[in-house]
Amino acid sequence: MKTSARNALRGTVTAVTDGAVNAEVTLKIADGLEVVAVITRQSVADLALAPGREVIALIKSSFVILAKDSDDLRTSARNHLKGVVVGCDDGAVNSEVTLALDDGKTLTATITRESRRELDLKVGAMAVALIKASHVILAVE
Repeated sequence: MKTSARNALRGTVTAVTDGAVNAEVTLKIADGLEVVAVITRQSVADLALAPGREVIALIKSSFVILAKDSDDLRTSARNHLKGVVVGCDDGAVNSEVTLALDDGKTLTATITRESRRELDLKVGAMAVALIKASHVILAVE
């Protein structure tokens, strides 16, 4: 499988919560690290998603919002993934910032250069990646 999504996190389905139109799918991507996706019930059926199923969570880097790590950070984003900045690549307008998560996983965000500067995101800094559950695309092999 090839994809244009910058982030592809392999994991295992731990729960599927059915709704009237959509379902919430929880994935374990590392010990103590989960990603939640909201997808249609039809997609759950088409992908045969159930606990134990191996999946890949695809997340475009432009869908990832970064914030300074804080225990009292409250947002409507379902996914809060804490990590350490391990790479910053500045362009003329945007910066690509890569976080190291648990278990050797990484997550990359594309943010404005100004935002990176204002948040003082540099290698070694702690940050939290915020991702709406509806921005997580699931794939199976």
